[in-house]
Amino acid sequence: MDASTNNDSTINDGKGLIFPRTDLTQFTFKTANADGILFPTYFDGMVVYNSGTGNTVSGNGIVTSVTPGFYYFSNPNGAANQNLTTGQWLPLGQSPKVNIGTTETVTSTSINNAQVYAIRGSFTADGSTTSVNIPAPTGMTALYGITIFKAGTNSVYDRSLYSYTVATTPGNAITGSPNIAVVYPAGTYDYVLEYFK
Repeated sequence: MDASTNNDSTINDGKGLIFPRTDLTQFTFKTANADGILFPTYFDGMVVYNSGTGNTVSGNGIVTSVTPGFYYFSNPNGAANQNLTTGQWLPLGQSPKVNIGTTETVTSTSINNAQVYAIRGSFTADGSTTSVNIPAPTGMTALYGITIFKAGTNSVYDRSLYSYTVATTPGNAITGSPNIAVVYPAGTYDYVLEYFK
């Protein structure tokens, strides 16, 4: 591809490379054969300039929150699996930081090709029992990790629980470490729950 110009002007006039521009909140991959050839890498490494803000379309890789800027599609196992399901749009040249809020957030972490999700919430400890309610997000299959911090301080209080049951019923979590249950002082605690689906 030649990105130079030839207009008898200065050598710096009009030079550059324009990448395809698309709205990733509406973009869908064309997976049908193109000219009789199936795209061999399942779009791994595809680069676009995204003009939209929101979430990518379900069924076109891992649903990801995007804002305007350059993105590439990371799907290193796509050819082996012959699908798009493990692929994800990632910002090009930017920090993979994500903002974890009270709705499900796709993190930049995968373990053995399993995506890690995160959500922020809070629970109240009454100061007399180890049992607290940390409801499992919809579709959660296993806990990856938890960070508990005192509400309003953002200071980490703990990074463990004595036990956790994937359920939405009250008392599905027991505070403490894996070795000992601990009664938390009465109060409200914030947490970030990281999990698999």
